[in-house]
Amino acid sequence: MEGLSPRKVVSLAFIIAIAVVFTLSFGPGSTGFSGSGQQAAPSTVAVVNGEEIPLRDFILRYNNQLNNLRNRGVPIPESYVRQMLPQQVVQGLVDSELVSQAANRYGIVASDAELVEVLHKNTDFQKDGQFDFQHYRTMLRDFYRMTEQQYEEDLRHELAARKMMEVVRNGAVVSDEEVRARYEKDANQAKVVFARFLPTMYAAKVPPPTPEQIEEFKKAHAQEISDYYETNRFMYQQPERVKARQILVKLPADASAEQKAEAKARAEAIRKEIVEANKDFSTVASERSEDPGTKAAGGDLGLVERGSLDPALTDAVFALAPNSVSEPIETKLGFHVVKVEHKQAAADRKLAEVENEIATTLLKQQQAKEMAKAEAEKALATLKGGRTLQELFPPEKAGQPALQRFETETRPEAVETGSFTAGSESVPYLGPAPQLISASFAAQGPQVLDQVFPVGEGFVLAQVTERQKASDEEFNKKKDELRQQARRAKQIELEDSFLKALRKQGTVVTNTEAIDSVVGSS
Repeated sequence: MEGLSPRKVVSLAFIIAIAVVFTLSFGPGSTGFSGSGQQAAPSTVAVVNGEEIPLRDFILRYNNQLNNLRNRGVPIPESYVRQMLPQQVVQGLVDSELVSQAANRYGIVASDAELVEVLHKNTDFQKDGQFDFQHYRTMLRDFYRMTEQQYEEDLRHELAARKMMEVVRNGAVVSDEEVRARYEKDANQAKVVFARFLPTMYAAKVPPPTPEQIEEFKKAHAQEISDYYETNRFMYQQPERVKARQILVKLPADASAEQKAEAKARAEAIRKEIVEANKDFSTVASERSEDPGTKAAGGDLGLVERGSLDPALTDAVFALAPNSVSEPIETKLGFHVVKVEHKQAAADRKLAEVENEIATTLLKQQQAKEMAKAEAEKALATLKGGRTLQELFPPEKAGQPALQRFETETRPEAVETGSFTAGSESVPYLGPAPQLISASFAAQGPQVLDQVFPVGEGFVLAQVTERQKASDEEFNKKKDELRQQARRAKQIELEDSFLKALRKQGTVVTNTEAIDSVVGSS
């Protein structure tokens, strides 16, 4: 940058100030930029506050990014090429123009020396590692399709935009207190071993409730029973359904009358084998059906409802009596021979009809939860006697516990979390557990945590196996690195807020027809 006048210095200081204001006023959640009624010329990809972005800029950047992706050899989804990538390229061009305009407003420009330096470093314009003016002109003409004046003007805009963003980034100031807080948060770590006691682990041990227990539960939990019914109403209101199997003789979509007659005859012969020769329907379906979706399962369609099948097939299937076999039924797929194994009548069970059933379910769930808590408390007493969770609850299978194998837990197992920080919202492998996290970091060293923690539907026991605390010595070693990390995080926040503010205040019109014409030919 050329020497700054006092006036420009004041301008730059002001820009730093407004960057902070942008952070406060236009942080995450800002609404972006708006459009207007003006039209973009066919040779323009967008108009930003009245300034046109040439379509050639979009073409060059879009093709460069697309080629870079393809050169990596990674498959690129068509939706990304046609939709997401063009949007990203246009947004990048728009943002660059918005920042360039902001730089112009605040008197930030690129000097001739800076322009020459960038030109000379661009390998596109070099021969044998050195800038070559004639090669530069040839590349602009044949590859960039631009004149020297156009290219250098665009480059000045780009350099000014970079300098503008550098001014914004320079507004990121991090205090010693912020650095220390970042260290305290990251350095305060713990490792824990836990075991879960879930009601499902004890459900089978719960005895059936007596009628007296059910009646007592109903009186005490009437609202809970009603809420359960409303939440699970679909379980008590079922349409008519049939359990059926099918054998399909397929037909092509353009089948002739002769082909239809031949397929129907084959279907009739198959039905005759089943009905008259008393062959097993599922066995014949496995051997003769031409429906790949049900053949391996003996033609099993499962429980079907009206509307889930072709109308012609639905009418025939729901008209059949249980254990009867249909005549061949024609659909667009071919001819079907169907057997109905049994029928379920439509159900609309009212709360009064099912409240005993619901009360039984909820009572057993409550008793299983009480049993899980009692088992956890018993195990806690054993832990306090000097045992460890690994000793009491080793994994059922060698290696990892079921939770880490993403399998159903059938009994408590010791799970090692690995390190997590005091700022964590979740415990690894366990999820949100604020009480357990607080107790873990209240511990001064390895120890059994002296309580049973309610987590989700179950209960958890835990032992702290390692505690790492912040220290002045360690902080002094990492202070510079932490300051850089904190400053970079704040710079990113300022950059994002600054761009959001420019978008919000700017007027942008994009030329979707021009974009589509380029994307469609890629």
